[in-house]
Amino acid sequence: MSVKIQVLKLLEESRDTYLSGTSLAKKLSVSRASVWKAMQSLRKEGYGITGVSNKGYRLEQSGDTLCAEGIHRHIKTEGVFLVETKNLVTSTNTLLREEAARGAPEGYVLAAEAQASGKGRLGRGFHSPMGHGVYFSLILRPKIRVAHATLITAAAAVSAARAIEAIFDVNVGIKWVNDLHVKGKKICGILTEATIDMESGMVDNSVLGIGINVTQPAEGYPPELQDSAASIVNRTSGRDSERCRLIAATLDNFWQYYKNLPKRAFLDEYRKRSVILGREVIIMSHDNNPLRRAIAIAINDECGLEVRYTNGKTETLKSGEVSIV
Repeated sequence: MSVKIQVLKLLEESRDTYLSGTSLAKKLSVSRASVWKAMQSLRKEGYGITGVSNKGYRLEQSGDTLCAEGIHRHIKTEGVFLVETKNLVTSTNTLLREEAARGAPEGYVLAAEAQASGKGRLGRGFHSPMGHGVYFSLILRPKIRVAHATLITAAAAVSAARAIEAIFDVNVGIKWVNDLHVKGKKICGILTEATIDMESGMVDNSVLGIGINVTQPAEGYPPELQDSAASIVNRTSGRDSERCRLIAATLDNFWQYYKNLPKRAFLDEYRKRSVILGREVIIMSHDNNPLRRAIAIAINDECGLEVRYTNGKTETLKSGEVSIV
């Protein structure tokens, strides 16, 4: 572990007190010059570090820098998650799929400040501007059949919704199958990508990706998203480690459901949070063209959406996309 990372860890663990350069150097068995260089490097990376003569250094309480140490500090689940953070990646899902193929363990988490090629469902992109959201993926190795893989996405949706409400005090709804809405607009997307063992018909590994719009980009959202996307809060900057806390709370919530996934403890809440049940929807094709209108009437135990068409016939959608009329 580098001096910089060790210094950041000590600052995270002592947010309410100042740590002198001398005490940090002594704890890490390095020179004060090494500590000073570590502080300068951390500041260049965007960490808010206050330095006061005769007192030392302190990590600013009002900052919202995304860092592995900050996330770990708020995780309550012990011995499960290994968190890594990066400044800019292509896609956290893409990178973790590669890691999963190389044998990376369940519980490995990658979070990024920004994604150059964020992935959404049905081959779409996910807008991931620097410093304004939560973009992270988690490697899972569930022992479930392919037909049950949708349960992972549904459990994650409830987990993220509960975390958002706890931290930001807003009401969160779920639009089948993987979008979270606040005040009628999308603030979160979830993508689960699985690798299948063809011989057994079981999921060998899956990568769960979650993207949440937390604060508003100064430049706003791209034209194609302005009518549908929003952020949780109306300000342009974060505060009080809220993104680290959001990732930690989502992971904690999810693990409680995931370790007993077949029990579907999340399902009742998933249904209650639905923003489409009882409403008219348009079932979309994979190229995003409207196909048919129907009424969303129920969500079954496999998280399939039951719809009724104008001719009275019913169908259960196991995947796809719907738009609210």
